[in-house]
Amino acid sequence: MRLIPLCLAILLAALGLSGVAHAQEAPEEKRGVRVSGVDIVPYIEASQVVTAELDPGNDVVTYTTLAAGVDAGFTGRNSAGSLSLRYERRFGWDDNSIDGDTLSGVARASLALIPHALTFEAGGLAARTSVDGDGSASLGGGYAYGGSSSQIYSIYAGPSVQTREGDFEVEGHYRFGYTRVEQPDYLLGSITSAGADFFDESTVHSAQARVGLVPNTLLPIGVGIGGGWNEQNISNLDQRIRDRHVRGDVLVPVSRTLALVGGVGYEDVQVSSRDALRDGGGNPVIGSNGRYVTDKSQPRTIAYETDGLIWDVGVMWRPSIRTSLEAHVGRRYGSTTYYGTLSYRPDSRSSFNVTVYDNITGFGGVLTDRLAGLPSTFDAFRNPISGEIGGCVASLEGDSCVGSALGSLRASAFRSRGVAASYALNLGRTQIGIGTGYDRRKFIAAAGTILEAADGKTEENVWLAAYANTRIDAASSLSANAYVNLFDSGLDNSGEAVGYSATLAYNRNFLGGLTGTAAVGLDGITREDLPDFMSASALLGLRYSF
Repeated sequence: MRLIPLCLAILLAALGLSGVAHAQEAPEEKRGVRVSGVDIVPYIEASQVVTAELDPGNDVVTYTTLAAGVDAGFTGRNSAGSLSLRYERRFGWDDNSIDGDTLSGVARASLALIPHALTFEAGGLAARTSVDGDGSASLGGGYAYGGSSSQIYSIYAGPSVQTREGDFEVEGHYRFGYTRVEQPDYLLGSITSAGADFFDESTVHSAQARVGLVPNTLLPIGVGIGGGWNEQNISNLDQRIRDRHVRGDVLVPVSRTLALVGGVGYEDVQVSSRDALRDGGGNPVIGSNGRYVTDKSQPRTIAYETDGLIWDVGVMWRPSIRTSLEAHVGRRYGSTTYYGTLSYRPDSRSSFNVTVYDNITGFGGVLTDRLAGLPSTFDAFRNPISGEIGGCVASLEGDSCVGSALGSLRASAFRSRGVAASYALNLGRTQIGIGTGYDRRKFIAAAGTILEAADGKTEENVWLAAYANTRIDAASSLSANAYVNLFDSGLDNSGEAVGYSATLAYNRNFLGGLTGTAAVGLDGITREDLPDFMSASALLGLRYSF
């Protein structure tokens, strides 16, 4: 499976499409080349890092990093894309240092194959995450947890058709996604003891189509009919989520800026899986990768199934091109559901976005949804010590955070409800952004299987990500990153855990493309029933941008 990181790197490079400024580079320094309208800034980097454990021990480790990366992108009339890709190799100086390599990056592109009609979208994420024993995870941290870390790879791609035929609007969308999580040795077998496996890999297929009549044409109101299909296949115990629906909708204009909306339809949802293979004593067999071995000789077991009427009503409010609000309440999955979005841009320098969501999905489905929701043009801010991307990217367009996709790396399917909000400010010399949210996952598992203990249990995550970058003078800048998440799992008795990471870096351009960085960072986790962990790091590094 080492081909997965390579395939992701090729995809990200192919998407290398917006002049992505790097947080560690002095903002006045304009380097790189332009090829066929694509701005490309490759670089190499060398750094020296020292990390001191502050709690509960006092170990000190030193290591050297060598890295190569590229920031690239473009913005056109109907197409745009952004990429930040980095490969890093660590060389430890001590017996207890962590040698190894890391591929990290984020990419998002929207290509207009036929302007205003056919669009192709794609995106990818490669990230190293800190993982605690209760399954909680967070992006952007340093190497504080030693072996309790993992690599996440996720990609998605698909076409969208949106056009108008006379008085009718026609649209269709398809998306394929793939997500893989590498298992850290530190957690082998530890998560399975809580009745839920550690996520391995999954595929996602999602398709929607709709035909609608534009208001104030043949009728004073808008009407439409459409349908959708979503299927997720999770490798752990052959879990499958299948959701199919068809519905009609209506839009009633109240004023130039306000409309009432509603819809009714039929939906069929099913979640199923197989059981774990058992040994002679009836105990589940755990493979060499720390996950349950699937018993493929047994039939599939239904974990959740519902079909019948679905409906929702809501409001759409668009008082200007800078403000858009859509809110819905209805019935789905056999209970009340709420969802909606808010986008507000008070001026050309700032934006505020909120998303409320409710769906049945898995970890891979959540991550590809967040990737697809990222803007096509952004600046990727990284942790200057670990080199990892942060929980948010810098952009004034749309939802700019992927932090809500994490929280838990459990493999079981779940119903996900939550809210995510982000604010971005670009003052030219200074960029500031913050994202925050709440995510609640209620797990779904089949009775009589090894996952039964997880059925109906919940995990909650409150997260916050922030970044800031300011230009001090023509040759230097100061940048900061922070990520905090509070995680509470109902699958075990570990109680609440608060993980955090914060960095501060000074960047100075010496000559040409040569930039120096001095940075400090703090990483740790605080737990109710286990010892706290905290470490501090310092870095000195040089980067050359071509």
